[in-house]
Amino acid sequence: MNKKILLILSVLLVLPVTGAFASGGETAHPPSQSWSFEGPFGTFDRESMQRGLKIYREVCAACHSLKRIAFRNLTDLGYSEDQVKAIAAEYSVMGEPDEEGEVNERTALPSDRFPSPYPNDNAAKAANNALPPDLSLITKARHDGPNYVYAILTGYEDPPAEVELLGGQHYNKYMSGHVIAMAPPLSDGAIQYEDGSLQTTGQYAHDVVQFLTWAAEPSMEARKRTGVKVLIFLIIFASVFYGIKKKIWVDAH
Repeated sequence: MNKKILLILSVLLVLPVTGAFASGGETAHPPSQSWSFEGPFGTFDRESMQRGLKIYREVCAACHSLKRIAFRNLTDLGYSEDQVKAIAAEYSVMGEPDEEGEVNERTALPSDRFPSPYPNDNAAKAANNALPPDLSLITKARHDGPNYVYAILTGYEDPPAEVELLGGQHYNKYMSGHVIAMAPPLSDGAIQYEDGSLQTTGQYAHDVVQFLTWAAEPSMEARKRTGVKVLIFLIIFASVFYGIKKKIWVDAH
């Protein structure tokens, strides 16, 4: 019995590996990109985040939700309250039941969260043959999240000759197994930028990752500022404590 269990476990462990190699070899490691928010003093690039919001709204939002972000949070991107109200007004959400129990749509308010593109998970699965992940925490869901998401968005290629894809499948060198159901969402010139920024797949991916990293941790900048203040306090406290200790020992001798 124990031998049978060990045999089954060994087969299960080998299958994912052999599947990956059958799909075209080892998965490439996402290369590191330069991000403004990196390091203890890093901050978000507001202009890049606004462009990233544009990418999300015009491309990603067709399939992916952003459930944890309310429209009022967009003031963090540099938008005024009036601009946030205008953005929210472009969306409809389900209101509270009326006196007869009917639930009707209403214009979204700044206090509302971004609505999902589908009424429920089953509808999302039926439309995409799989459940598109919510993007609120996508850069936190993977190791080296920002670089990983950027790599996936820019890693589409024609498959090698030995790789056969089924209908609806696409080849991506950074995806585990190299097979992904999502079609390439970005292409050069597909989105128009009004600020003169490059309109390339790489720039689009960089901007939307900047936005999604903020969405995953809107308080990052405040956390870093607090950390720096605490560090300065500890340095001052340690210096004062050392001075007092030195004075006490000098007097003792």
